[in-house]
Amino acid sequence: MRGIIVTDTYHERLSGQDLSFLAIEDGRAHMHVGMVSLFDAGPLRLADGSIDFERIVDHVGAQLHHIPRLRQKLAWVKGFGQPVWIDDSDFNVRFHLRHTALPPPGNIRQLKRLAGRIMSQELDRGKPLWEHWFVDRVDGDRFALISKVHHCLADGMAGLAILGTLVDPDPDFVPGPAPEWEPRPAPGDTELFVDEIRRRALAPAEALGAQLRRATGGAGPRSSPSLSALRDLMATSTGGASDTPLNRPIGPHRRFDWVRLPFDGVHEIGTRAGGKINDVVLALTAGALRDFLAHRDVDVDHLELRTVVPVNIRNEHDDSEMGNHVANLIVPLPVDEPDPWRRLERVVETTAELKRSGSAVGFDALGPLIDMLPSPLLGPVVRLGSQRTPANLAVSNLPGPRIPMYLLGARQRAAYPVLPLIGNQAIGIVLISHEDHLCWGLNADWDTVPDLHDLAERLETGYAELAALAL
Repeated sequence: MRGIIVTDTYHERLSGQDLSFLAIEDGRAHMHVGMVSLFDAGPLRLADGSIDFERIVDHVGAQLHHIPRLRQKLAWVKGFGQPVWIDDSDFNVRFHLRHTALPPPGNIRQLKRLAGRIMSQELDRGKPLWEHWFVDRVDGDRFALISKVHHCLADGMAGLAILGTLVDPDPDFVPGPAPEWEPRPAPGDTELFVDEIRRRALAPAEALGAQLRRATGGAGPRSSPSLSALRDLMATSTGGASDTPLNRPIGPHRRFDWVRLPFDGVHEIGTRAGGKINDVVLALTAGALRDFLAHRDVDVDHLELRTVVPVNIRNEHDDSEMGNHVANLIVPLPVDEPDPWRRLERVVETTAELKRSGSAVGFDALGPLIDMLPSPLLGPVVRLGSQRTPANLAVSNLPGPRIPMYLLGARQRAAYPVLPLIGNQAIGIVLISHEDHLCWGLNADWDTVPDLHDLAERLETGYAELAALAL
């Protein structure tokens, strides 16, 4: 039971998975996903050289009705500490839209540093949990959009849907007037309290019913997974990953860097190895980490390195649905393999076996279990779990637009996503397909990974090595 509407009031309860991303935030783990996009400034440039921010404000306001969650904030059930979504009666779009500029010379290094600083700041929980920063005067006659959305509101796919309301394949697209919006009244404390008691009373029976439906073959694609899958998950999650210099308690500050590789080249390499683009991504990550850690005097030939790979479990027609609808797959990375092509072959073999075994399914079972935890225990339990993750990092791959997209006529030239860090994982990697390229975003703890750009360069070198062998 996600939420309830009573008479004229509205509220919606967070799912267990959404709630976990809220609970894990502790001042060091900032749980927002993000994107750094680059646009041609020309169509939006004013006479003074800045972009037409007022036009952008009007455009964003006209698109908000497509994503109602963007005008909702958190409220808390007294006595339980359980958060719910309610409409923000004081919503003001200008609070969420920020306009700034790079100082001369406005180069990419400055933009990356700014992105890291923005991603180091937590979102205000008293407001709807998102921000768009428009950054003027990026060299090459460009501007940037640095977006961040709390993970409890959106996963990677939902985050793309939010950004998708701002861009359009038609460079001449002009949004219509914004429809009238009237916030729905929020329920009172008593109504929220009674609804929470009712939900907690029914939740165990509903979870058991879902298990029985699955056992009898009646479960749909979004039903809870079987208990046997959960047992497989727990077996997979105990031990195995080596300790590395990249697995230290993270601090609050972030570095951000990126890499841009040709989509067709990566696709062709994967095809020749009998795999897919994501196999090449994992092989390149393994090779880059092998060199990166060896430079730090780690014995990479005897290293067990694992990555979490999020898997989208949405139905075919609900890619724009807000919230989190992912399972997690834990994939061993063959950093012990010195040969780049054999390293790729090993990744292809491993991912094929994991797909056959359905190992990703068990992680989705944690959502209902989290949902039934008493609220005061949820934060400590989730944060403890993040410190004991069986993986060394997370690597995610999102399907982005392969055609040109425009923001009020300004062409989007690149888009680099941002993955949040948790627990002892000082690096997170996420990439998106954009036109003819794969855009990699590398997020890292400022103190643990001062040499993040070296890892970015090693990814580029690794691609060149595989391309020389395959193309």
